[in-house]
Amino acid sequence: MSQVQNKSVREAARDVPVVAQSDVIVVGGGAAGLTAAVSAARNGCSVTLLERYHHLGGMASGGMVLVLDDMVNGYEITVTGIVSEFVDRMAKQNGAVFPPPEDCRQDWEMWRKWSRWGVHNFHVQEHPQPIIHAVAFDPDAWKRVSLDLAREAEINLRLHSWFSDTLVEDGKVKGVICQTKTGRQAILGDIVIDATGDLDVTAAAGADFTQGQYIVTTVFRLSNVDTDEAERFQYEEPEAFKKLDRQARRLIGGAWEMWWLKTPIPGVVWCNCPHMPGYDGMSVEDLTKAEYEGRERIMRLYEYARENLPGFQNSNLLGTAEQIGVRQTRQLRGEYVVTKDDIVSRRHFADTVCRGRDYYTPYRALLPRGLDNLIVAGRHYSAEPDAQRMSREIPPCMVQGEAAGVASALALNANSALRDVDPKAIQKQMRAQGADPGDVPSDNALVLEPAE
Repeated sequence: MSQVQNKSVREAARDVPVVAQSDVIVVGGGAAGLTAAVSAARNGCSVTLLERYHHLGGMASGGMVLVLDDMVNGYEITVTGIVSEFVDRMAKQNGAVFPPPEDCRQDWEMWRKWSRWGVHNFHVQEHPQPIIHAVAFDPDAWKRVSLDLAREAEINLRLHSWFSDTLVEDGKVKGVICQTKTGRQAILGDIVIDATGDLDVTAAAGADFTQGQYIVTTVFRLSNVDTDEAERFQYEEPEAFKKLDRQARRLIGGAWEMWWLKTPIPGVVWCNCPHMPGYDGMSVEDLTKAEYEGRERIMRLYEYARENLPGFQNSNLLGTAEQIGVRQTRQLRGEYVVTKDDIVSRRHFADTVCRGRDYYTPYRALLPRGLDNLIVAGRHYSAEPDAQRMSREIPPCMVQGEAAGVASALALNANSALRDVDPKAIQKQMRAQGADPGDVPSDNALVLEPAE
């Protein structure tokens, strides 16, 4: 029985049942976590994957971030491996759309054909921006493919399991405790991969971290949109379009240049907005307020679009994302902290194990200091807040997960600590799996002597 005191409650000691034990535990079934679990399992590990929601995919599915980008350096595809497998599988289910190589170029014809799919390089300032390899996808296709991959890899998947605490003995992580409808449950493992996005496992274990915040977003979709008419209006009546579109973006109160994009489902558009600053993604109070504000903004835009925008007159509000989009909370301060200058200068590291658009992530940035048997994968990796904002997209985080799974298997096979795994061995196995670990720097990379 718990004891109520003035401003706290003392919980009674309790025995927590062990419900699973495996070589590797992955906490967080988002894009990075599932990729980590599949990678570890394919390399011979028994894997338990914990996820708090009823689905896998995290921000890619429940958060409805429905374009995979940050996968090319110019026109060179830099993010491959399990990411590519996801895309291919979704495409076979008519759940993914991406431009063929011959359409990846910079001209007005391709811009008009592809820009409303969100597959353009928005880092380029001049218009038309280049059409590149990026992928528009359907969130339910992502969920289906995720379950297929988990089943095929024989992963012990435990949904509806909310992380609660980390089990640590003498600086070694031994497992985790999660909360479920039937009470608290313990899962034991030799290595834990923290893919929570908020660094929950690592912070609970006592690792050093910083905390930041960025915009949060309540994503939504509209159905029954005549996208042909909407695009005709944009290109054939540009002045009228600019006036109405400017007002739409003012009403939503925070959106990228294109506040709506096409999806693989005809007539359904994705609205990656409203973006709302000033909310702490770790605060229950802030997140609750953001849910209210996001829906109020959405309704303002939706009503305006139906009344004023060609192509939207018969549209319906299909629904908002199951998860609010949180971009930044806790950031690990690991064995190496990636800086903004590392990203901007395209610094290459000798221990690079994954890459994004034109930046590289060293293995050390996945490892907490002072803790063994623990590795991270996802947007909470060891980086300065400004660096994280430039390198937190879903595809590169998935490659982090793939690298973490490989590293876990190598450590277990050698009976060694994760920090003692040779990054070159990770790079070699990543290549064997069809992934690009970034071991070969591109021509525009800044190559320095290996850091101590």
